[in-house]
Amino acid sequence: MPRTLDPAAYTVKREAFVDAAMGLMQTKGYEQMSIQDVLDAAGASRGAFYHYFDSKQALLEAIVDRIADQVLADLAPMVDDAGLPAIPKLERFFGGIAQYKTDRKALMLEFIKVWKSDDMAVVRERLRRTMVQKVAAPLAVIIRQGAAEEVFNVDSIADTASVLMALLLGFQDRATDLFLARQAGTVSFAEAHRTFESFRSAFERILGARPGSIQVVDQRTLDEWFG
Repeated sequence: MPRTLDPAAYTVKREAFVDAAMGLMQTKGYEQMSIQDVLDAAGASRGAFYHYFDSKQALLEAIVDRIADQVLADLAPMVDDAGLPAIPKLERFFGGIAQYKTDRKALMLEFIKVWKSDDMAVVRERLRRTMVQKVAAPLAVIIRQGAAEEVFNVDSIADTASVLMALLLGFQDRATDLFLARQAGTVSFAEAHRTFESFRSAFERILGARPGSIQVVDQRTLDEWFG
């Protein structure tokens, strides 16, 4: 008889590899981390690893899935709170993502290295698709609420969410470049702030919101990453 798969046990064993890899990324770095390092940290065999992942890059994608799911799970009660107006909800959505990254800065710094690596172009595109798939839905919920409250003026909820996601991806890329430039001392804090203000204006135009009504990046996040 074929073996019966226990979904719960499968998930626990798979997540143990993700746990180990996330820890190693922060202490050793993704490029320096080997599959054997992951096996040693998880106390597992090579055969067990390849039962769940076909490569080190597949493990990286699982880490991104884990991060996205954790962030969105934390933000879900806020997104579903019908008593919270749409604009503060959108600001808390952005702020919650930023705070998650700040709380795990060592891991995010390692992701920046991976994100900028020329060797990771295919994986980078997969990660982009993962972000779009997971984040577009809660964004659409907020946009729909804002349209009902008449603080957003959009023709299509789904299309606006898609365009906003494209802008978010561009925002992430630009923020990464600015962070690296700040570390190198080639741009000023004021220049970084002006760039974020430009993105804020673009967000407002896409949503049909009143100019100056949405804060995309709060001062604490700016100080932490760009100060």
